[in-house]
Amino acid sequence: MCEAPRLRCDAGDAAFADVDVVTTGGRRRIPAHSSVLASASPVLGSILERRLRKDRESGKAGRSVVRIRGVTDDAAAAFVRLLYAGRCGDGEEDDMEKHAVQVLVLAHAYQVPWLKLACEGAIGARLTADSVVDVLQLASICDAPRLHLRCTRLLAKEFAAVERTEAWRFLQENDPWQELQVLQRLHEADMRRRKWRRKRAEQRVYVELSEAMDCLDHICTEGCTEVGPAGRAPAPSPCARYATCRGLQLLIRHFSQCHRKSCARCQRMWQLLRLHSALCDRPDRCNTPLCMRFKQKEQDKAAVKASDDGDKWVLLVKKVKAARVFSSLANRKQMSSTSQC
Repeated sequence: MCEAPRLRCDAGDAAFADVDVVTTGGRRRIPAHSSVLASASPVLGSILERRLRKDRESGKAGRSVVRIRGVTDDAAAAFVRLLYAGRCGDGEEDDMEKHAVQVLVLAHAYQVPWLKLACEGAIGARLTADSVVDVLQLASICDAPRLHLRCTRLLAKEFAAVERTEAWRFLQENDPWQELQVLQRLHEADMRRRKWRRKRAEQRVYVELSEAMDCLDHICTEGCTEVGPAGRAPAPSPCARYATCRGLQLLIRHFSQCHRKSCARCQRMWQLLRLHSALCDRPDRCNTPLCMRFKQKEQDKAAVKASDDGDKWVLLVKKVKAARVFSSLANRKQMSSTSQC
């Protein structure tokens, strides 16, 4: 629920009213108090200040007049009631349900932020495929970013239904520039979504490689069920990451027995050993096969001008390092919360 500072006066209390709010065509006059309207809206405050000063200078007796044009009489009355209420609670639900669109325009024009925000929420809650095109244009005119975002999300989600509406066909025929902007926003949103999914997929790969490096170190140092370091029996019980560890053990056993020159599985094992070497900070004491040799080979390559493949490999190593750090921090946090419980 959105609220502004509560005001004690009541709209329509003619006893102490010093202003008449006149609707379009002068069909309705709403007694109001200049102090209440000025405190609720800086625009109304500026208008009232000029109007009252002009009436004093001309010696005009009676109430000053403030005109609210461009909306229905009921919408103007609802706007004044909401300014007096200073909030959008249960008692104001009827006004918001009937006049939210017109009150949004007035809240934008007269700079009433809390009321504008409440109108955005009320309109967004009733948003449909039939109304989204009109509401999107309204959100652009009234500078309502939250409502604009909800419209864009609904357009992206139900664009097939929106294309069949009369509002979309009218937009195509009469405002192709607006149609182009909408399609451009949808394309940009789709590109952002695809980019986010691609990044998530890449991050999962880096996390899996980080886990594989931990399992490789664990297998070559302690052993696990089937494979272990030379001269030492592997541990009989499976480790916490047995699913990854089991796949790596099968790959190691294949690597030790395969004699084909071009084997995809062996090539994958070579890459994992190379990656381990790039991440290892104790190659002189490491039990992983070929760690020191790969480390020396990478140092020799570093002396030569880096190639595109070399740059990609360095980037991969950095990404896996970052994934290991984040994974380690997450595990520490989880262990800390478990110990506290």
